[in-house]
Order: sequence, then structure tokens, then C-alpha cells
Amino acid sequence: MTEFKPTVGIASTFPATMPEDHAALPVWNAENWFYEDFEVGHRIRSLRRTISEGESMQFNALVTDMHPYVADEIFARSEGVFGRRLVAGAFVFSAGLGLVATNCVNAFSYGYDRLRFIKPTFIGDTIYTIRTNLDKRPKYRELGLIRCSYEVFKGEGELVLYCEHLQTVKYRDAASFAPLFEDRNER
Repeated sequence: MTEFKPTVGIASTFPATMPEDHAALPVWNAENWFYEDFEVGHRIRSLRRTISEGESMQFNALVTDMHPYVADEIFARSEGVFGRRLVAGAFVFSAGLGLVATNCVNAFSYGYDRLRFIKPTFIGDTIYTIRTNLDKRPKYRELGLIRCSYEVFKGEGELVLYCEHLQTVKYRDAASFAPLFEDRNER
């Protein structure tokens, strides 16, 4: 069995479903971090991206969100509280998290807590995200639980969204965490 080490596109997962010379290539934007590799307090910042009208409306159409605040310019300008159209909060959430998302082959989304839309985001706003690893704890026989925050900012640092992401992540050495599993029957 191949020993896996944490990578950021340095090593391959060697999939058997493609030619061997392709499988040996490093995978772009993919990591094989394990529970032990996540450091509490570690922070990353994303690139910035400007939200266009086209992608905002495309998102609205995909999820059938045609609320007048996000889809009706006349309503938003003349009757809306903000005087212009908003970007749907679900899109700000999705785009904001996507900016710092990794493709860790050992991590699985467990859910989100404390999702709050702090300030409105408008078409044409530029956003970026800061992710902070908040804590981690052993949970299941094969997977530990990682909790991190996502703070989405617009412009030059105005917080518009906050949430906490829970992920289960495979252990490199599950046996060393066995006494700490929440469900002792899962050992």
C-alpha cells in the first residue's frame, strides 16, 4: 500500500481508472490532508472576485429565486429598502465558500452552523473570504471533526457573511484516537 503524505498538488492519488503515466501526475488544486494535518488557528485568504449581473441572475434562475430584491431592478430602485438590487444570499454563501474551497480527498462536508448575512451584497461588489480553522476533535472510528469559520468580505474589508463549516476528515492513524471516539461502539 502506498503511504500518503499531505500534498498541495505535489503527489498523486494514483487512480487505477486512467493510464499509469497520467495517474502519476500531481493533481491540480487537490490535497490529501488528513485529520492530523489540520492546524487550529491556521488562516487563509482567497483571491477577490467581482459578482456580475449575469452570474447573479443565472444563479437566481437556477434556484428559482425571483424575489424582487434580486430580480427586479425597478422594484429594487423605487420600492426596495436598499435602493438597488441585491445578490441572493445563497449565491454570496456559495461563491464566498467556493473561493477558499479545497479539493481535499479525505474531507467530507458535515454541515454549516451560525450562517449569518451581516450586510447586503450588491451586483458589482467584489468579495473575498478568510477561512480560519477553529477547532477539531475525534468523532468517529474513521473520521475526526474539523470546524472552521468562513468570513466573506466585500470591498476593502466590510464583513457581509459569517458561517462555520463542519467537516469530517479521515485520520492518518485512527488507532491513536480510539479512546476519544464519541461512539465507543464504533471502534
